Amino acid sequence: MGSAGNEVEELKQLVESLRKEVTRLSDEGEIKKLHFKYGYYLDKCLYKEVVDLYADDEGTFVEFIGGRYRRKAGVARLYLERFAPRFVDGRNGPVHGFLLDHAQMQDVIDIRSDGKTACGRFRALMSAGTHKSVQDTHPRGFVQWWEGGVYENEYIKENGIWKIWKLKYFPFWHASFEKGWSNKEIGEFVPFETKTYPENETGPDEVVEQLMLWPDTRVVPFHYKHPVTGEQVKDDDLRAPEWGKPVETSLPALTLAETKRA
Repeated sequence: MGSAGNEVEELKQLVESLRKEVTRLSDEGEIKKLHFKYGYYLDKCLYKEVVDLYADDEGTFVEFIGGRYRRKAGVARLYLERFAPRFVDGRNGPVHGFLLDHAQMQDVIDIRSDGKTACGRFRALMSAGTHKSVQDTHPRGFVQWWEGGVYENEYIKENGIWKIWKLKYFPFWHASFEKGWSNKEIGEFVPFETKTYPENETGPDEVVEQLMLWPDTRVVPFHYKHPVTGEQVKDDDLRAPEWGKPVETSLPALTLAETKRA
């Protein structure tokens, strides 16, 4: 009986271990689908659908090019009040002749031990612009550009459904077709935010301390440790000094913490 009892206990432990592993894999798959669906809605300026992907939690925010938009109200302000009027005349959905494709890829997702929150790193490659046939009617005129960036996001499970909790987008570079990325002016496509809501009606709730646009090549910190060594990348190795200059002369390492400009 003792041996049989031990075998039963071992089987129970094995089943529980397998249950946890299946749950983890299922959660990773749901988060991957959530982020990819976010990209598809974003492609077609379906901003109401985008906002609905965010959690109702008080800690929810979007961090985008110098600004942090807090809670669901701030998220809606960014997508519905800033992006929609700028790109699609305030409607929910595309307008004829305007391109805004976001390829989402290279996902690395990790579920935290609480089983209710997770981290995800994704790469985005965006192609955007207008067709020549609408250059006289679309307020952007004739324009076409590329953008590359990395997300380091956090996700939360609300009522059994995974939602975007903290979206942190770091754009690496912008480029026009004519000039490429080498001749791009800083802030040429999307300027940094300097004024907050309500002074700026569509502005962020906070202006963040760390700003990053090409030619800044600092590393966006990784939410995960090295898979072999178990170590985090050293802060100095995340920095990007100019050629031939010591690292101490360069900008400080970026952080995933919630910085705020004084």
